Amino acid sequence: MNQFGIKLRITTFGESHGKGVGGVLDGFPSSFPLDLERIQEFLSYRRPGFSSLVSTRRELDEVEFLSGLLEDGTTTGAPIAFFVPNTDVDSSAYEEIQTLFRPSHADFTYFIKYKLKPQPGGGRSSARETAVRCIAGAIALQWLAKKGIKIYSYISQVGNISLDEDTITEQALHEIYSYPTRCPSQSCDEKIQQALQQIAKEGDSLGGVVSTRVKNMPTGIGEPLYDKLSSRLGYAMLSINATKGFEIGDGFSIASMRGSEANDAMELGPDGEILFKSNHAGGILGGISTGQDLTFRVAFKPTPSISLPQHTVSIDRENTTIQTIGRHDPAVVIRAVPVVEAMTALVLTDFLLQMD
Repeated sequence: MNQFGIKLRITTFGESHGKGVGGVLDGFPSSFPLDLERIQEFLSYRRPGFSSLVSTRRELDEVEFLSGLLEDGTTTGAPIAFFVPNTDVDSSAYEEIQTLFRPSHADFTYFIKYKLKPQPGGGRSSARETAVRCIAGAIALQWLAKKGIKIYSYISQVGNISLDEDTITEQALHEIYSYPTRCPSQSCDEKIQQALQQIAKEGDSLGGVVSTRVKNMPTGIGEPLYDKLSSRLGYAMLSINATKGFEIGDGFSIASMRGSEANDAMELGPDGEILFKSNHAGGILGGISTGQDLTFRVAFKPTPSISLPQHTVSIDRENTTIQTIGRHDPAVVIRAVPVVEAMTALVLTDFLLQMD
């Protein structure tokens, strides 16, 4: 399944070490003026090689739009097709391990399902595909911004270093991508940088968490019973490479609370509007948005490609060991931040277009 969405649909194609990756975004409204430079800028937040904290693969990630736009970037209502060439492919590091299953990669399951030996860079299972999601998401972000909806995704944890999210300032939310680790706190950002540099020296990796806040959320988004806003967000986030957990609002910690602690009490405001005194539910009740800030967290596993020796099995069913030598992120979660933001934008835009 290479398509996501209902009214706004994104179909993606391409592999990590192929000619490139691309997609077709169908269902986007006509006569909308896109800022193509902003799309390219957003895509750059995900690309490898932007700092010493991520993969050294030097991809330019320059997007070429093939259809669906006028020369000035105005949408026509036709499918928006685009392509990003792979310009820095190096498969040499995979030659010696092409018959081995890399631990915690999709090599084994793809072999069982498709009968193909492990592909360089993971082939279709590679996070290289997320560049396409960022392009489509950047388009959706511009449409949401016109409606005043703002999405902020950021790093809230790497390894055992956690951000106190209650201390994040409004200014810091606007400057997330100015922090090398995408963690909007100078002290926490510096600690994470040090941890990533150390783990890279050790040939190991770390996992982490991406948190998201959506401000100026409309009420009434979500289609119960089986297409709730919470359901679609979970579907979207867990489709991203290396995700292992998703929680809305207080998430799993709410299981240890009493109802008197977890319930979001309500009261009338000065103009008769209904206000919530807390937001443990993360802005969703019954699968429908309440109008409060939408908040959720996505957990990412440590980068499975590490240079330490690991036990594994070959496609010929022989026990062996493997060392993955190549250009890998010490923590994939850093480059996942714009991907989470993009998928959030696609989910919300899809729902709102269905409501129009």
